[in-house]
Order: sequence, then C-alpha cells, then structure tokens
Amino acid sequence: MRSGRLCAATLLGLTVLLATPATARDDGRYANSPLKPWFESLHSQYGQCCSDADGYVIADVDWESDSGHYRVRIDDEWVVVPDGAVITEPNKIGRTMVWKHYVDGHPRVRCFMPGSMT
Repeated sequence: MRSGRLCAATLLGLTVLLATPATARDDGRYANSPLKPWFESLHSQYGQCCSDADGYVIADVDWESDSGHYRVRIDDEWVVVPDGAVITEPNKIGRTMVWKHYVDGHPRVRCFMPGSMT
C-alpha cells in the first residue's frame, strides 16, 4: 500500500511539473529533474532557450502549423514563429513550448518546440 501511495505521489509530481511553466530563472525547484540538462541544452538560431527567456507550455488551441511554419497565441496576440526559432531536435516532453520575449510591448518568440499536434 505504501509503494502505491509513493507511485501516485510521483505521478502527481510529474504531472504538475509538466503542466506548469518551465522557468529560465532556476530557483532550484527543477534541480533534480532528469530533464533539467536537456532543457538547458535547448537552443535555436537566436541562442540558448533557457538563458534569458521563460519557457511556457502552449495548449493545442494556441498554436497552429501550416506547411512547416508556425504561429502561437501569446497574451491574446497571434505571433508568427520565425523559422530560426524552431527547435528541431526530438521533443522529450511531448508538449508544445514557447520561450518568449518582448519588443516594444509585443511578444516575440525566441524558441519554439512543437508538440504532438504536428
């Protein structure tokens, strides 16, 4: 019975981890995650994804693909993802993620990792 509770707690923890934003400013809460080195290695043509921007999970209704080009909805604004921002390595979490920054008050995409909708 005890191992069942431990397994359930572990699954709940992983679900919470995948459902919350992956933050670039490491406050230690992901220090023991087996995916931490992978997240830190992600980069696009604009640089390392986790260096200056926060990564967020994007719901399927908030992104779309057309012939290999992407758009994402950030802060209720549709933003074209530059081709150079697309991460082409395999997505280990399966969820769509975007690392954003702002120019003149408008969101821009530093890195984009498509999920299972593609």
